[in-house]
Amino acid sequence: MHFVAALDEQPRMRCVLGLFEGVVTGAADGYGRMTGRPAATLLHTGPGLANGLANLHNARRAHTPMVNIVGDHACDHLPYDAPLTTDIEALARPMSDWVGRVRGALTIQTDVTEAILAARFVGGQVATLVLPANATWDPAEYLPQPAQNPAPLQTVEDAIITLAANKIREAGRRCLILLGGSALRAGPMADAARIAHAFGTGVMAEQANARMSHGRGSCAPVRIPYGVDAAVAQLAPYDVILLIGAKAPVSFFKFPDKPHAVSHPEASVIEVAGHGADLPVTLAALREALGLSARSGVHRDDAPRTEMATGALSARTVVQTVAALLPENAIVCDESISSSHAFGLAARHAAPHDLLQLTGGAIGIGPSLSVGAAIACPDRKVVNLQADGSAMYTVQALWTQARESLDVVTVVLSNRSYGSLYDELTNLGRPDPGRNARTMLDITSPPLDWTGLAKGFGVAASVVTSTDELAREFARAIATPGPTLIEAALA
Repeated sequence: MHFVAALDEQPRMRCVLGLFEGVVTGAADGYGRMTGRPAATLLHTGPGLANGLANLHNARRAHTPMVNIVGDHACDHLPYDAPLTTDIEALARPMSDWVGRVRGALTIQTDVTEAILAARFVGGQVATLVLPANATWDPAEYLPQPAQNPAPLQTVEDAIITLAANKIREAGRRCLILLGGSALRAGPMADAARIAHAFGTGVMAEQANARMSHGRGSCAPVRIPYGVDAAVAQLAPYDVILLIGAKAPVSFFKFPDKPHAVSHPEASVIEVAGHGADLPVTLAALREALGLSARSGVHRDDAPRTEMATGALSARTVVQTVAALLPENAIVCDESISSSHAFGLAARHAAPHDLLQLTGGAIGIGPSLSVGAAIACPDRKVVNLQADGSAMYTVQALWTQARESLDVVTVVLSNRSYGSLYDELTNLGRPDPGRNARTMLDITSPPLDWTGLAKGFGVAASVVTSTDELAREFARAIATPGPTLIEAALA
């Protein structure tokens, strides 16, 4: 409460309330992805932190800069084991890159500075700082000090660039450049496309990415599919895989008689540059090592813009309609889960946009990620393409969207089930689950009333049952400022 009261002394800070900690951490993730600067969360003791851990996991996988302030009991109160007493550091470590504790009122300035620098280290980390209550009321003194900049990104050694260039020359079409992180911005993707044009090299992106410049003109590569069989088939032609900001591709889960790694068993996987490297500079250096200039030819997909969908309302027609009607410079927060890959393919020919994905696999990020993205970029339309089951994890984000008048359009793909889990049962050899299994996967009895839920949180909402209705309602929502929800009721 001392911290909350002190916020009144800092009018330049924007304070945003989330009604659940998972909304708060997801929103901070969206803000950090779009600005490259850390947002701060304020969480209450260990249980409050625990409520936000799933989206901290996603943020850590996205390498998002974030500072979490977690309040704790006064130090001299901890031995009394009051109800909220927990081992906060133990809870924080698996989902944080850096964990610290304020040592006392006189060290707050130093401790907070260290947390901020940790959040900004190597392009982005999750930093969690525990704040004991007594540090907020003991005497302290603020001492002005010069701004401190984080350590610069690493430069990849010339020998590694030369090795990668030689592998591209030798392997040609059997070589794949796999991109992740900041390599998925327009400039470095264009350099990768120049290399592909000159040497026939393949270029792909990881299955899920924190932020990708996407749409027509972006040179965005296709993503590795989620399904293990499809991923294996897509990577089968490549004998050499060069990782630039990406991890070696593996299956999301392990299944009997299916591989851990989805690359060819004999493929050589080489890390050229990890997350801590300057990835745009790395790709420029690789292009130059191959004798290509920044003006070298590049193959651009000249397919026409995504066409409007026709036919009955389905997951396919929903993602195609959204892609066709996306406005210029939109931000898409994609948590459509089983429809995510299909949307990625359709949106490659949509208007230019930024694509934010579910990086850590912990569902329930889309609505809150949209909050952070909209706060970060108030001049851009945010579209949340959202599966219905995962939306319920952070549905409270709709209230924050309404409270802050955020320009977010949420499209709920309402199939009234955890559809992707049916696919996982099929992978386990159980394509026809029985009554008990279906009970664990269906959300039909009673069905979720999305228009009622949204309106209850203060968000305008409608339900559509045809592709034509979706196109009409989505176009209207894009043209109308403020938050809107559209339930696409799939057959």
